[in-house]
Amino acid sequence: MKHFLLFLILATSVSVAQTPRILLKNGFAHMGNGQVIENSMIAIRDGKIEMVADARLVRIDISQYDTTIDLTGKHIYPGLIAPNCILGLQEAEAVRQTSDYAEVGEYNPHIRSLIAYNAESKILETVKANGVLYTQSTPRYGVISGSSSIMATDGWNWEDAVLKKDDGIHLNFPNSIQKHGWWAEQQPSEKNSKYTEQLNDLTTFFENAQGYYLAKNVIEKNLRFEAMKGIFNGTKTLFIHTDYVKDIISAVNFGKHFKIQKMVLVGGKDSYKITKLLRDNKIPVMLNRLHDLPDLPEAETDLIYKLPYLLQKDSVLFCLQNQGDMEAMNARNIAFLAGTAAAYGLTKEQALQSITLNSAKILGVDHLIGSLENGKIASLVVSEGDILDMKTNKIILAFIEGKNISLNNFQNDLHKKYSDKLGIKQ
Repeated sequence: MKHFLLFLILATSVSVAQTPRILLKNGFAHMGNGQVIENSMIAIRDGKIEMVADARLVRIDISQYDTTIDLTGKHIYPGLIAPNCILGLQEAEAVRQTSDYAEVGEYNPHIRSLIAYNAESKILETVKANGVLYTQSTPRYGVISGSSSIMATDGWNWEDAVLKKDDGIHLNFPNSIQKHGWWAEQQPSEKNSKYTEQLNDLTTFFENAQGYYLAKNVIEKNLRFEAMKGIFNGTKTLFIHTDYVKDIISAVNFGKHFKIQKMVLVGGKDSYKITKLLRDNKIPVMLNRLHDLPDLPEAETDLIYKLPYLLQKDSVLFCLQNQGDMEAMNARNIAFLAGTAAAYGLTKEQALQSITLNSAKILGVDHLIGSLENGKIASLVVSEGDILDMKTNKIILAFIEGKNISLNNFQNDLHKKYSDKLGIKQ
């Protein structure tokens, strides 16, 4: 009995130590919802935001808080979100054994990125040091890649890091046009001769999955069709990966045919051409990496940079993502993609929304994260300068669920090691 009581006391002590009451005062708070408080008071309790207020309008008894941090001159932001990413699923791109984001076969809705997530990834350390506190860990390849989950970039293991399990299924919609070559040496495009066949195969799979979902008595359980049930009952989102007008229209009609309740367009290079279709069908867009060139040689060079503004102008909900080569390590640069969007039409706060609250809305977790609001999870970052500006971005503090997380990583250690060796002052 004595040992049991001692255990309870120790457990209670640890719990209290992990969730202190914290007050962040005098910081320049960027709320993530478009609002700004120039002199803010943010109170954190039990891992959640207890209060966000203008310091000039409230009286606070500082003695109520275990920790008070003066952030005069500093900027406070919601934790950044990197959607549609292989963060935690790949360590060294050149070493196949460290990549766990793809499975054999074409139709894999039952494959879960969740259990492959490596919470001890060295890349995660470098990414969260730049303000990215959450990611949508997403599988790749095949027609249906699998199921993604929303994960924190800090945790003991995947079970500790998960925010939302199996949020959606990822479909790589058939392309009507095949492109050849790579970005620096593009070759002429041609029609996909197998497009009709691929679309028919996809339709057959969805018809069978829908029939399985509607069946009252299933004799034998089918893991693939079991994973698809959430698409038909509205508990999961169908993320459709495609870029060009014809394919986007086909994908929208495909989803309407099967009465899919939640759809998100991923990629969407041509989405600005059909904003009315997307808006009328309430389909948000995850825009791909903005630091890219247009596919057509006659297009404006800065067209990709302006996509966020074009969607914002036509009231289409969108967020930014960074899929492409070296995407795990490049997830740290998502703030600078938003900075580019701010330079090409968006306001700074609109650009911030594209990597915070908008992302949370599209992922269905905006009631938990994405903005600095009362009752939400206390996941936020503090920068010495503008987080969207690579010259002044310098993250000095980060909290996930009210816990002050370490921002150190092996790159910092190597920098210090060789600076000390060479006698360079830091």
